[in-house]
Amino acid sequence: MTVEAELRGVRAGYGLLEALHGVDLACPAGRVTVLLGRNGAGRTTALRVLAGALRPAAGRVRWGGRDVTGLDAYRRARLGLAMVPAAQAVFGSLTVAENLAAGAGRGPVGEEWRGYLPELGPLLGRRAGTLSGGQQQMVALGRALLARPRLLLLDEPDRGLAPAVAARLHAHLLASAADGLTVVLAAQSLPPTLAGAGAVYVLRRGRVAFAGEPAELAAAGPGDAAP
Repeated sequence: MTVEAELRGVRAGYGLLEALHGVDLACPAGRVTVLLGRNGAGRTTALRVLAGALRPAAGRVRWGGRDVTGLDAYRRARLGLAMVPAAQAVFGSLTVAENLAAGAGRGPVGEEWRGYLPELGPLLGRRAGTLSGGQQQMVALGRALLARPRLLLLDEPDRGLAPAVAARLHAHLLASAADGLTVVLAAQSLPPTLAGAGAVYVLRRGRVAFAGEPAELAAAGPGDAAP
């Protein structure tokens, strides 16, 4: 297994509050990795450390075979990293179409987003800031995917989405991973539509309580592996 991104012994937090206590994560290349846990477990902090938005107090961050611990977030973005936070992830003053164009950059927007987020079609002329939370989430996801990143970090991407939309998104993420995209996704529970994920981690109070594959998580039952 080739590892695309990893945390090694990472300790990180906010001021005097340490949110990660020596966490090790290994995210396989071309697969979906799911970080499970309740609110406050450290999932968002792990994503922010991977993205470069939060500098660890100790430990290392590696991506694509190199140490990127000291690399700023904007430099990681230029190298092909994209992150969609759980909230406030759109340019509110821009239309949906303009948000999607921002993701595509200098390349054409195309119509591929209609295959996995067709709900955006009627909204193209609307200002993103006027949309519901679920609609804004779809805009943010579409923009990130149109950027064609190498590494995509998603913090609770299902939030506000209808089950059918979430299932379609999961199918697209798994298919994109098969084509080479590496995805790290934070969720509170593992949906059946992500049973094809390459790795699952359960975080509890800033530590890894379980690491394995989806089938192993199911076999572990409600004991230490439970989020």
